[in-house]
Amino acid sequence: MPKLTFLGATGTVTGSKYLLEAAGERLMVDCGLFQGHKDLRLRNWNPLPIEPSSIHWVVLTHAHLDHIGYIPRLVKEGFQGQILASAATTDLAQLVLPDSGHLQEEDARYANKKGFSKHAPALPLYTYDEAVKALERIHAVDETAPMELSPRFKVKFFRAGHILGARMVEVTITEAGKTVRILFSGDLGRFPQLIIREPAIPDAAEYLVCESTYGDRLHVTDDYRARLASIIESTAARGGSVIIPSFAIGRTQELLYLFRQLISQNQMHDVPIHVDSPMAIDATDLYRRHHEDHNLQTDEYEAGGHKLFAQPNMHFDRSVDESKALNECRFPTVIISASGMATGGRVLHHLVRCLPDHRNTVLFVGFQAPGTRGHAIQSGAQTVKIHGQQIRVVAHIETIENLSAHADYREILGWLKRLTLAPSKTFITHGELHASESLQSKIVEGLGWDTRVPTYLETVLLG
Repeated sequence: MPKLTFLGATGTVTGSKYLLEAAGERLMVDCGLFQGHKDLRLRNWNPLPIEPSSIHWVVLTHAHLDHIGYIPRLVKEGFQGQILASAATTDLAQLVLPDSGHLQEEDARYANKKGFSKHAPALPLYTYDEAVKALERIHAVDETAPMELSPRFKVKFFRAGHILGARMVEVTITEAGKTVRILFSGDLGRFPQLIIREPAIPDAAEYLVCESTYGDRLHVTDDYRARLASIIESTAARGGSVIIPSFAIGRTQELLYLFRQLISQNQMHDVPIHVDSPMAIDATDLYRRHHEDHNLQTDEYEAGGHKLFAQPNMHFDRSVDESKALNECRFPTVIISASGMATGGRVLHHLVRCLPDHRNTVLFVGFQAPGTRGHAIQSGAQTVKIHGQQIRVVAHIETIENLSAHADYREILGWLKRLTLAPSKTFITHGELHASESLQSKIVEGLGWDTRVPTYLETVLLG
């Protein structure tokens, strides 16, 4: 009988890994990094409960690190199979994974230089070169028809509406003459979206694995465009800068699109806006290549490259020198920089400079997982540790939740109601435990479905 094992994203929004087994073959859906609390991050260093070389395929839902960031480690530990993804996810992985390897090397190098690591020497989980090597195994699939991997496994993709290239994954499993289907929602997008097309409504499946990032809350419905403009204007009036820790893929492009609208409609002054993230710049370029996933009109992206979203006073800073020069800036500016949860990258240097100054604002525009530096700042910490130093938090801290790329519980329930048939069993994952349990109760009460929240490393039989 086919089996499903939850190797991640249980009681947490990170580390997505789901293992399917049938007739001696193994398929993994997603291969993400654990992030947040130390006990979660340490799982990245622990051996997988199964031998990586025994996995035949990995199928990816999208290109965020909590879904693909463990791939280089998996390959390093012996995985030799194929990794399958949409075309846009394949392109984005070319940016995300080498950048992840580079940042981990940089963090380890900095820890050794400053001597604040408990390990001697501090080592990266994987290197830039190992990440580049792992990319050889990732292949774009033809999404026009189901893909038969073997007599046991067949895979079909559906648009998930989360970021460029994001897909739900339906796996059809055949063993001992019996067939079952299981649908993985991946990260489910909003209804409606600012840029990305809405999630599709897939065919019925006997089993469903559904995300629950916002399973316990509703997104606010205020005028977020006006709020964004107000935050920028009030900070500039104080003579301060706005630092926006932003996911390089998806969130940065939405911000640029909004800023272009606000400035062109005279709702905001034309303050300098800097995108200080080479990966975000490259990701923005991909919107020209992948028209299939977004709602932008032809004349908006054919002009060329990252200037798709640009205003005259918008700057794209690739080099280290350009990034460092921003720390010498003494006039109001907006800096959009990765990472989105302030766990690493260039944004940390901007936070070190800006957090102790009351004139500045740190604006969060995405989910901050518990245990991350972004969550600590957002939750009112008076100090935060960056590069071994305790940095005072004096700057204004703001949050705009409307830009979330995750559906809230009302949107998830609305999507579930549109499925043609109820699954025989629904598993709630990819959420903090309270969020998953809250969504579980809402599904049971509202739809009457057989629903449960699995635990880490739990195995269930399908059929």
